[in-house]
Amino acid sequence: MVSPSAPSAYRRPRNTRTILAALLAALLFGLLTAAPAQAALPAWPVLQKGDAGNDVASLQFLLRQRGGNVTANAGFDTQTRAAVISFQQSRGLSADGIVGPVTWTELVVSVAPGSTQSDTVRALQFQLREHGYSLAADGVFGAQTTAAVEDYKARHRLTGGTTVGATTWQHLLGSLRTSGPLGTYAFVIPREAVFDGRESLLWPHHDYPAADIAVETGTPAYAVTAGVARVNGGLDDSCGLGVAVDGDDGITYQYCHLDSRGVTTGTRVTAGQLIGRTGNTGNSTGPHLHFGIFRQGDSVCPQQMLLALYDGLVPPSPWTLPDSGCTS
Repeated sequence: MVSPSAPSAYRRPRNTRTILAALLAALLFGLLTAAPAQAALPAWPVLQKGDAGNDVASLQFLLRQRGGNVTANAGFDTQTRAAVISFQQSRGLSADGIVGPVTWTELVVSVAPGSTQSDTVRALQFQLREHGYSLAADGVFGAQTTAAVEDYKARHRLTGGTTVGATTWQHLLGSLRTSGPLGTYAFVIPREAVFDGRESLLWPHHDYPAADIAVETGTPAYAVTAGVARVNGGLDDSCGLGVAVDGDDGITYQYCHLDSRGVTTGTRVTAGQLIGRTGNTGNSTGPHLHFGIFRQGDSVCPQQMLLALYDGLVPPSPWTLPDSGCTS
């Protein structure tokens, strides 16, 4: 009898098929476990007679786009139920007048910037408004709606550019409502305090995405958006006296080289609130404000956001800012 500790060369060979099967199973297991898990899609809402709100308004506009005779009044009334039943019958669905996953999948329409399907665009705009974006439900897929779609899709890691397809519709209709960022930003210092004028906001930073804005010591520094302040840096730190704002938009904003801080860690701030005064502390060769934007820990270019805010325009979403080519 062969001892269990005997060298493998003296053991009885295993069946070739068994070995191959084991190898194949191991390979498949490795592939499955190595593949990143995708986040589950949110559940479609279930709407029926008596419901009300933006989801119902979106439903009514989609029914109109599909030829339904219904008034978009955000209330699931008898007329809306009849239009749902008519649509369900036309698609060979169970005609129960209840809008669930199967009906939604058949009902939603893909749209993109410039789309002429105005009722579908209105349905989209009502959903974006439900998620906190300030939009007119005018049926025009223009620049403001495009910016909102870009931001929403970036936040939810959705692919497909600015096209709103079935997956995006499912997220819009089924995910938790959140506060949208458009219109909730402020320029980081008084406009007139930018020492070298507007074009200086495009000057390149050293070797990573950020902006250095030349200002006099003591210039007010404002929170760019709402969030929670966090004190960092220090007199012996390269940042000098620093303040970070962990924004409600999921982005972190860093202010460096301050002369003094006006907030403490945990202070709740709103866009435009004074958080400190600029200075020349830390690794600095002259009075200026170092302003950085961090998206999930990575630096991204603040230049286009700063220019828009300086000009009094709605800025691009920080979720869509590039991480290179900041001055182009």
